[in-house]
Amino acid sequence: MISLRRNFLRALVCAGGTAALLPSHLRGLTDSLALFEPLPLDEPPGPIRLNSNENAYGPSEKAVAALREALQSVNRYPYSQDAALVERIAQHHGVKSEQVLLGCGSTDILRMAAAAFLRRGKRLIQADPTFDAMSHYAQSTGAEVISLRLTPHFGHDLDAMSQHLDENAALVYICNPNNPTGTLTPRPDLELFIKKLPANTQILIDEAYHHYAGESSRYQSFIDHPVDHERVIVTRTFSQVYGLAGLRLGYAVGSPKVLQFMRAHATEQSVNSVVALTAMAALDDADGLRDAVKRNADDRQEFRNSAMIRMLKPLDSYTNFIMMDTHHPAQEVIEHFEKNQVLIGPRFPAMDTHIRVSLGARPEMIRFWKLWDMLHYTQMHM
Repeated sequence: MISLRRNFLRALVCAGGTAALLPSHLRGLTDSLALFEPLPLDEPPGPIRLNSNENAYGPSEKAVAALREALQSVNRYPYSQDAALVERIAQHHGVKSEQVLLGCGSTDILRMAAAAFLRRGKRLIQADPTFDAMSHYAQSTGAEVISLRLTPHFGHDLDAMSQHLDENAALVYICNPNNPTGTLTPRPDLELFIKKLPANTQILIDEAYHHYAGESSRYQSFIDHPVDHERVIVTRTFSQVYGLAGLRLGYAVGSPKVLQFMRAHATEQSVNSVVALTAMAALDDADGLRDAVKRNADDRQEFRNSAMIRMLKPLDSYTNFIMMDTHHPAQEVIEHFEKNQVLIGPRFPAMDTHIRVSLGARPEMIRFWKLWDMLHYTQMHM
């Protein structure tokens, strides 16, 4: 009977994010099963998705309640909700509404930036590896893409980037914390770099994983602690800590003048009313945000503990995913997990023996480590 109930709940979890809409008593049942019934290797529930840096737990209860209510008005266009969401985000960050630009996910913001500032004869400067959407959009404009290896500490090599700043360098992309490494580029270094920017160069700082990073002398948001430089564009997303990846909502904060160039390339009505209303509830839910950040920190520490027991040393992560060196071709490891119904991050050629693993719920991580221990070379490594 327990087995049948467990399989039913897993089917719901895999059905396009339905778990987030389960009644609280059923979500509690899935937590109990995860705690007392680790997933056996002969019953793949998958695919288990540890490949896209999603929030494994979904949105907060208040956000889910707002989502349910928003479904009642999906027959209406989101005119008023768009304006209300922009104003709510502006209030949240203490900026003017004209300093906020919405997008269908933060990748849509990257697309607008590429369309606004890049073209044939212009140049994008970025790290390697980093989030690859920016380079795809840049290439579609005909621009040159300069990708520079990370430093030995896995931060952006700002000195190397500086050497490519000239009249053709139209856009610099900084993902901080960086995807796929989860690492930081220190705030003081970024401030010095920004001062070197030529008058024709914009810099886009992608803070998709901001909430997981905390605040320290090494990391501070460029929205919450801005610099006096109008060509700095900062992006955020509701996909990560707020658990709304499937609804697609991101935004940029910058100077009105710069955002106006990007706004010319925005898709009309790209933000739907359901995500607008849900996102406003999520922004107001300080307790839900705090709980999500703490849960992620606990999961991240548990992953590190499991890795260290196996004599592995993951990179220091400030996100909801972790990268670690397998000391073997990453593609072999990726295929091993895929064959066993667990998806992990793709291969990153610049770090060819490293894998990126998104943090999942406890039973998913139990299965990950069981499959890791099945690799033929792990015992030799230990």
